[in-house]
Amino acid sequence: MTTLLAQISDLHLDGSARSTERAARVMDYLRALPRPVDALLVTGDIADHGTIAEYEEAARLLDVPFPVLPCPGNHDARAAYRKGLLGEEPSDGPVNRLHHVGGTALLLVDSTLPGRDEGLLDPPTLRWIRETLDGLPATTPVLLAFHQPPVVLHHPLPDAYLLQNPEDLAALLAAYPQVVAVLTGHAHTAAATTFAGRPLIVGPAVTWTLRLPWEGDQAADREQPPGLAFHVLDDERRLTTHYRVVQ
Repeated sequence: MTTLLAQISDLHLDGSARSTERAARVMDYLRALPRPVDALLVTGDIADHGTIAEYEEAARLLDVPFPVLPCPGNHDARAAYRKGLLGEEPSDGPVNRLHHVGGTALLLVDSTLPGRDEGLLDPPTLRWIRETLDGLPATTPVLLAFHQPPVVLHHPLPDAYLLQNPEDLAALLAAYPQVVAVLTGHAHTAAATTFAGRPLIVGPAVTWTLRLPWEGDQAADREQPPGLAFHVLDDERRLTTHYRVVQ
């Protein structure tokens, strides 16, 4: 069964007309697709300041007729995220969730360190990933999504705030070949590389685009339109990714 997923990241909703308009533009584009996606992944930094009001706005913007599967980023605050976006009781523990979309299992993982910009998969989260994978049939393809990339992207800004323990994740994944790919956000640039022998796909940002070192000295390009990714996982467990911008 082919699975079609959309991915957005780094909305940084802050109550401003600019952040709201850019997020609404992307969501209107997704709603208008002739064929709806099977699910939408939102890979972190949904809010800019981590307030309940920002998450309540996110919940309104992300109200679409297909599943929306978020994970937090370094700008997100776990208790407010749970209450304002997920409608759950506030809690400061990691937000880790398993979702099934068609024949694909998606692990949306909390890689945040509260109060810090770099990421970490703490021991309880690594244990949750391992136990969750152990509970799935070996024939089920798995996509793993979290916020901070685990490898350098060759820009000093995101490379200063990467996942701090990639070796722990790589060692874990070695035992689970059914994990097809890793999906992240955080870097504000569409990118594709590899990690632990698998594709590593970095989703573009909604709020602003990272200007690469060879493109200029100022990191944030706020004039570029918001971006998104489409991921197609086919029956051969082959992941194909297409990037789009929304004018």
